[in-house]
Amino acid sequence: MELSCKTEYALLALLELATNYEIGEPLQIRQIAAQQHIPDRYLEQLLATLRRGGLVKSQRGAKGGYVLAREPWKITLLDVICCLEGLETTACEDEAQPKTVESAVVQEVWQESRQAANSVLQKYTLQNLCEQRAARKQLNIMYYI
Repeated sequence: MELSCKTEYALLALLELATNYEIGEPLQIRQIAAQQHIPDRYLEQLLATLRRGGLVKSQRGAKGGYVLAREPWKITLLDVICCLEGLETTACEDEAQPKTVESAVVQEVWQESRQAANSVLQKYTLQNLCEQRAARKQLNIMYYI
């Protein structure tokens, strides 16, 4: 499994929104784009997808922008990836039966790897990413003293 550019940019944008979650004020696209070096127009499309997926809410007006639709500790990385990439969180039971023993073996291994990846992605939330970022920033400050 590879992290697409689309998913990486979306996670960076969501990380900004999660960081400002407690403040409760919406962030504008240009603010997020400048902070995370994401092209404005691309970010606009990503946020629209995330809004349709129920991960962010938009607010209109002069002080409008985007906010998280749920608390950062309730949004998992798997939620984000499924919203953007349209991935299934569970295996389809009604998939066609493998034609050969070899394809059955390959399908079982692929299924196991997908379940392992989903398990890891389900374990981490936006809150975890915020905490890890804060810890890394703290370490960087220590190096420059």
